[in-house]
Amino acid sequence: MAGRIPRLRDHRGGSDVHDGHDVEGGSSTDHQGYLSLPGSPTAFRRQPAITTDAGSRSRSRRPSNSELPDERSPLLTTSRSRIRIHSAHGSPRVPNLSRNQSYADSVRSTRHHSRANSWGQRLIHALGDRQESSMAESKGSIFPDDRVWYDQFTSTDWVHDSIADAYRVKALRSRKDFWGRVYVLFDGAQGWILSALVGFVVAVIAYVITVSEATVFDFKEGYCARHWYIGEKKCCPHGPCTDWREWAEVLNGYPFGERWTEFVVYVTLVIVLAVLSCLLTLTTKTVVPSAYRLSTLDENLAAESVALPAENEADEPSVSPRQAADVPGGPPMIYYSAAGSGVAEVRVILSGFVLHGFLGLKTLLIKSVGLVLSVASGLSLGKEGPYVHISTCVGNIACRLFTKYDRNDAKRREVLSAAAAAGVAVAFGAPLSGVLFGLEEVAYFFPAKTLFRTFFCCITAALTLKFLNPYGTHKIVMFQVKYVLDWEYFELVGFVFVGVLGGAAGALFIKASRHWAKTFRRIPAIKTYPLLEVVLVALTTGLVGYWNVFTKLPVAKLLYNLAAPCDDRDNNLEDLGLCPDSIDDIPPILLSLLAAFLIKGFLTIVTFGIKVPAGIYVPSMVVGGLMGRLIGHVVQLVVLKFPVWGIWGDCAKVSSATCIQPGVYALIAAGSTMCGVTRLSVTLAVILFELTGSLDYVLPFSLAILVAKWTADAIEPLSIYDLLTEMNSYPFLNNKHKPIFTSDLADIVPRVRKERIIDISSSPVVPALSLRTKLELLHRAGELDGGLPIIRDGFLVGLIPAPDLEYALDNLDDESSSLCLMAHVPNIDDSDDGHPDPTDFTPYIDPAPVALDIRSPMDLVYEVFVKLGLRYICILRDGRYAGMVGGAPFSGFAAWLTMNQTHKKTFVKYIRELEEKEHQS
Repeated sequence: MAGRIPRLRDHRGGSDVHDGHDVEGGSSTDHQGYLSLPGSPTAFRRQPAITTDAGSRSRSRRPSNSELPDERSPLLTTSRSRIRIHSAHGSPRVPNLSRNQSYADSVRSTRHHSRANSWGQRLIHALGDRQESSMAESKGSIFPDDRVWYDQFTSTDWVHDSIADAYRVKALRSRKDFWGRVYVLFDGAQGWILSALVGFVVAVIAYVITVSEATVFDFKEGYCARHWYIGEKKCCPHGPCTDWREWAEVLNGYPFGERWTEFVVYVTLVIVLAVLSCLLTLTTKTVVPSAYRLSTLDENLAAESVALPAENEADEPSVSPRQAADVPGGPPMIYYSAAGSGVAEVRVILSGFVLHGFLGLKTLLIKSVGLVLSVASGLSLGKEGPYVHISTCVGNIACRLFTKYDRNDAKRREVLSAAAAAGVAVAFGAPLSGVLFGLEEVAYFFPAKTLFRTFFCCITAALTLKFLNPYGTHKIVMFQVKYVLDWEYFELVGFVFVGVLGGAAGALFIKASRHWAKTFRRIPAIKTYPLLEVVLVALTTGLVGYWNVFTKLPVAKLLYNLAAPCDDRDNNLEDLGLCPDSIDDIPPILLSLLAAFLIKGFLTIVTFGIKVPAGIYVPSMVVGGLMGRLIGHVVQLVVLKFPVWGIWGDCAKVSSATCIQPGVYALIAAGSTMCGVTRLSVTLAVILFELTGSLDYVLPFSLAILVAKWTADAIEPLSIYDLLTEMNSYPFLNNKHKPIFTSDLADIVPRVRKERIIDISSSPVVPALSLRTKLELLHRAGELDGGLPIIRDGFLVGLIPAPDLEYALDNLDDESSSLCLMAHVPNIDDSDDGHPDPTDFTPYIDPAPVALDIRSPMDLVYEVFVKLGLRYICILRDGRYAGMVGGAPFSGFAAWLTMNQTHKKTFVKYIRELEEKEHQS
């Protein structure tokens, strides 16, 4: 044996618990100027070690580490120091901690405190991105028990994180002195502090984006001579004035005349602003090796799905795993973390999937600036969706201030859920809607405590926005409309009809966007050069949108003009000719609305998915608003055409044409269309309520959205975010839609192989090279966060997670000759020097993994994965392992009816195949 194997003892009853943690903020720039896998967040890494003849340790044990990775790098370099997520059931021991790390989550936290990681240093560290490369990191670490985090594209183990936090809290509360009680109070207040901080910062960022976007948007038409940095509305609050100078006036009509010069300048600035936004977005380019088997990480509906390899192919040991890992696969995956809205990825992250770099400081800054430019360019996109991504970035960065959240992935998700809700709160000025959005759309685990903190975060953001007053109206809502007249009973038919059309329009938008992406976006030039697509879309938007009075307006202002009632006293209304005085004024309005509906619908379809920060919420509402206003004027025309019908009552006699308010139809259709795209229901009804501030129209809003969701589900079962999640092959197990199972667990159990287990029947020690081979075969199968079951005499006695196994192997001095202890040996004493032996792997083993019998119904498997948040479960048959033992078959069972392991990703894949069969039938 490579060293004495200690028998670990615990004198305190504690446990070596390391909180799992993923920091999406780290990223590293490679030699080509773009990202090549987001970096790991570890601040300290183990350096390669080699044992010389003299016993000293040198700094380079694996020469291959010096090679720079590229887009063809294998799935996992064999020298990576990976995640360590200790099982709370492992051997309890007090870790040999370094004074350079935080003890906040250690069993020693009540007695020792490190100055090296003070709160002030964490504040500075939180504001900086973590630049270590996850592919070029060394095998070892400077410190013997340094924390390591969840790796890229792995799933969070919620149970282990919960157990780790329980041990931390128990150790913290063991102190009964004065300062111990103070620390307990401060620990409980950290969640509230983060909620308030996130709400405040999100509101400030939203204020800056809103004010900047409005000013830059007006630059396409002119500038304010008095103060160039303010928009037209603030420059001339009471209408036209001499302080606002248009570009035709500045250029004296040169060179194309006054009207055409304005047009050329307008189109040019649309293209320039869109290009600048795209160039910023392209700086977040990240190349991921194809071995990760994902499609994309943004709203690219043209992405081609990558099929997982067959089980026998992934496990085939005919070639060396190290040789196989170096074989380049298909084309690498390329994504841009600042592109699109990011709502789908935020939802997947909150479900426990790790995406390093997606919620970092660099993404936050680039997406915020790029969003200002993209919205100001006049493209058919909105800023409300990206607010969710931006606010989640703020929550992720803020979590670094406190070790309680920084070192525990499950706890971090509570803050991220509140931050995502605050994004909707500031986007629409609707704090209640923000809470419901978090509950209905993005949050995966939403206990009562998280609900209340989310509400507090949204209220803090709304109050901050109220004081900042970004719209100059002392209102926090994006726009506020008030309807003086109440609705009539006969209008319910029209409201239901509008809801049906809105839901159908939303579902058809999803189909049209996907068709456009699969045809146009797969053109080689467009696929290779995303900037070219942005230029073409911006050019089309400028050429087509300039001549229509509706499409030229900003989307938020256009939606307000469509939804607002006709009121001469409203100074915020533009002169769009939407208020008819007689029946003869309605047909021209219908023609202009129809033209705007077709133009805006086409522009929204071609804009969705381009490489700029862009949201789909308000653009979909605008398209629906144009359709709803059109229907409202049709109803108004019918009432005026046949005023004597008894069904109208006295409606035709009301002043201002009729009692029909086309703006109500516009707002209802806007919500219905957004419902068809996103499948939000209760959240949308509350958003519309908060925009109007009237209880009178809650029933029409709710009824139309209800019908819209039914209609959209019938036409297109998946929302736009569900579609993106499915196309991107995210391991997202939807906890809101449970499939109908008619099978049992045996249907998804793959054929077991001896390379997938660790058999300790003959000896509790296993060669390290054998463990490394098994680990790399597991990685080749795509199970970065899987594990290897440990078998003794046919029984399952434990499981070692793959991240912990690699962490343990990386700490060995000489892997080629080491023998690793995989079970407790009670007759071996502790080592003389008192230090833990690196060949003792028992602290990394979970002796009680969750296991189910192979005959368990699939409904039980679903509940275990969803309710417990596990990454894998072990499968037994009558409590025994049936397979190859010592080269001879164990009689009585077939080889495929064996103890095995089912990973969460395998179960998600099975559910998707089941749903596809149901849809086809």
